[in-house]
Amino acid sequence: MTFLKGHASDPFIFDYDETKELGLDLAAAYSAGDPFPHIVIDDFLPAAVAEYCVAHFPRDLDPDGREFDRDQERYKRSYQPDHMEPRLRHLFYAFNSRPFLRLIENISGIKGLIPDPYFIGGGFHEIRNGGHLSMHADFNHHKPMNLERRINLLIYLNKDWQPAYGGQLELWRDDMSEKVQEIVPIFNRAAMFTTTENSMHGNPQIIAHPDGVTRKSIALYYYTSTWSDIREAKTTQFRPRPGTEDRKDWQVAIDRGINELLPPVISRRVMALRRRAKGRG
Repeated sequence: MTFLKGHASDPFIFDYDETKELGLDLAAAYSAGDPFPHIVIDDFLPAAVAEYCVAHFPRDLDPDGREFDRDQERYKRSYQPDHMEPRLRHLFYAFNSRPFLRLIENISGIKGLIPDPYFIGGGFHEIRNGGHLSMHADFNHHKPMNLERRINLLIYLNKDWQPAYGGQLELWRDDMSEKVQEIVPIFNRAAMFTTTENSMHGNPQIIAHPDGVTRKSIALYYYTSTWSDIREAKTTQFRPRPGTEDRKDWQVAIDRGINELLPPVISRRVMALRRRAKGRG
């Protein structure tokens, strides 16, 4: 039996009556999560929905998709839901619906959650063999809607995935002194956690599937209208693990230095030039 039940006539539609109380019994475990509030739920989606996601996972990068290949994000792709085939597109719209929001609120205890119709950073994610995602805390500000990021929900789509294949989701203490959790990204497993400037997570272990199968997932982010303009908006903050060959993210460090040391009118110009240079690269 799966955790989330779809409507009797269509498993891609989440019924409000079925979800309005769902997850309340998990709230205490979520809140007590170490090193920060989180929970892992197996068999999360209706089975037919999870199978459909695997069978119709995009093959080609869409016009708004992104591809990463640098020290902190190696061989990673993201696919934007608005360019997916109709069934998948409507599934992502359902992830932004009232019934699904109620479920996330029940588990997290965070009320007034707001979905992201832009799917900034969200959608399908994929990492190829040899790739990884270093430990990081996520960007904290949704600029187009001026919202504060609060929740990450990751749903894995990897059949018969073994720990030896790498790609485990790791949760670390905020001072990077200790890895506390290691979650294998098996098929239809969901990992949900509260995001803050110190919720350090990532999958730094190199993907090494013997048949070259990629690590696939759904990434969903939720927000609240609690952003304060006195706070500093931050992009993704990578941190190296002690005693490893992880590299410092000098790109972010340089950008931050430009913003802190130069007058705003000059720093905006310099940052614009850097973005153009990255685009050409």
